Amino acid sequence: MIRLSVNINKIATLRNARGGNTPNVVEAAERLESFGAQGITVHPRPDERHIRYADVRDLTKVVTTEFNIEGNPNQTFIDLVLETKPTQVTLVPDAEDVLTSNAGWDTIKHKDFLKKVVSDFKAHGIRTSIFVDPDISMVKGAAEVGTDRIELYTEAYAQGFSKNKEQAIQPYVKCAEEAKRLGLGINAGHDLSLDNIEFFAEKIPFADEVSIGHALISEALYDGLESVVKSYLKKLS
Repeated sequence: MIRLSVNINKIATLRNARGGNTPNVVEAAERLESFGAQGITVHPRPDERHIRYADVRDLTKVVTTEFNIEGNPNQTFIDLVLETKPTQVTLVPDAEDVLTSNAGWDTIKHKDFLKKVVSDFKAHGIRTSIFVDPDISMVKGAAEVGTDRIELYTEAYAQGFSKNKEQAIQPYVKCAEEAKRLGLGINAGHDLSLDNIEFFAEKIPFADEVSIGHALISEALYDGLESVVKSYLKKLS
């Protein structure tokens, strides 16, 4: 079974929009684990517009499944990861001003930099994963860097799914097979949802983990609204 790690950035976004501590990201993580989530993912950014550095420190104390911290490895991020020592760190090359991650690493161009960062994290017992586009050359480059895993950037798959799912998945199958051949673990994430996740799992059953946040939280709102409305009506009666 492919493991599910839930990205809770959107819960932090909702909290930050109002101030205070509701919804509480620590409580959300604990509940998600109790519901069966096999990991918790966070992606702190320099402007702390959703997950804050303090959240990462708080979550480290309570997460009992796998804890995955994503981000661009600037010095502040590196220091945070080395301090909190998550199960896994996922290196993502997002610029400070992007709304969300929008590209994988060029593992050839940035080979020396990535090699050093990966080596430092692994020396502290932290599993490393590199965010890559579905490009076999980037997968091969990641293997040369020495990472433990890659995370396939799945936005293109999600966008192409409704038009031609077989065509959309093919680059990912090829890259996953190459990663497996090279001895790399395989993660995936970005725009995976209830609509497209089953087909992805059928085609790449040997993947290790998917990280899902935006779609899962949105789907939870839809699926949970009926229960909450009925609870309010019951209390009001």
